[in-house]
Amino acid sequence: MNSPSDPSRHRELSPSSDLSAALSACRGSFLYAGFFSLFVNVLLLVPSFYMLAVYDKVVTSGSESTLLMLTLIVVFLFLVMGGLEWVRSQILIATSTRLDRLLGGRVFDGVFAETLASGGRTASAQPLGDLLQVRQFLTGTGLFAFFDAPWMPIYLVLMFLFHPWFGVMAVVSAVILAGLAIWNELATRGGLQEANRVSAEASQFTQRNLRNAEAVAAMGMQNRLRARWQAKQTEVLDLQSRASGRAGLINMLSKTYRLTMQSLVLGLGAYLSIHKDITPGLMISGSILMGRALAPLDQMIANWRGFLQARDAYTRLGRLLAAQPAREPPMPLPDPAGHLTVEQLVVALPGAA
Repeated sequence: MNSPSDPSRHRELSPSSDLSAALSACRGSFLYAGFFSLFVNVLLLVPSFYMLAVYDKVVTSGSESTLLMLTLIVVFLFLVMGGLEWVRSQILIATSTRLDRLLGGRVFDGVFAETLASGGRTASAQPLGDLLQVRQFLTGTGLFAFFDAPWMPIYLVLMFLFHPWFGVMAVVSAVILAGLAIWNELATRGGLQEANRVSAEASQFTQRNLRNAEAVAAMGMQNRLRARWQAKQTEVLDLQSRASGRAGLINMLSKTYRLTMQSLVLGLGAYLSIHKDITPGLMISGSILMGRALAPLDQMIANWRGFLQARDAYTRLGRLLAAQPAREPPMPLPDPAGHLTVEQLVVALPGAA
């Protein structure tokens, strides 16, 4: 049994490990979600192979029984894929709920401890909103793109197997989209971080004034305080608008580029099919597979803002929990008997005179 001064006890209560410990407790769920993502991405190859079989086998042979069997198999595989995606989403929902149960009380206590330490000057419930932001990202569609991205090499290898030129076009397109994702990060990170900081200041400013609403109204200060709040709010909107404008431009470029390359690979397939280098089925399948290979990167760019917001929220939670360590449980006391006598009692907030 460890004493309160035992070093191992302090390591267990280290505030810097609160978030990492909670995520480590959920590690198995993330691994299961990644495991299901493997089968989901393998089944996403079904449309390409179905198209390949229809063009190269069914159309040339005219066999209706073959078409019927292929269609039944494809429908069954699609149902399996839908079930796997549903299970994956349920795993992430359960993971986000577990994360909230592991950290919710700790964050709540940290908010109160920070407010008491500052004498009420920095009272803010933003950390609770930050925890909600992290939970929403874990249950949103943006996280699926990060699970699907590691399986992109499977699609790229198949593109090379279809034809080397297909593979080259897919690799070049993936590199360009990855460059757009990096550009999106550099173009929006600073603006969104500054917008979040100013928004937090505006929220704290409003909360402080609301606690003194009667005095503010009595002294006629409401108009001036509203003007100061609107100035901060205008700055937030300006920063968010600039960041959103850049993200929207990059998102448009990535989507346009992906659709363009998906059509160009169809044209390349038609050229190769005319010269008898590939079959017509490979021409259609290559176009479908190209869109599937680039989809994770396109989704990551489209959901990049949510990822940045979740990352900033995670960073702020880490700072709060590091600044406000978990306290030892108080010494258990017997139930009061109902008789209380107090003499010369002085009460002061922690850190206040």
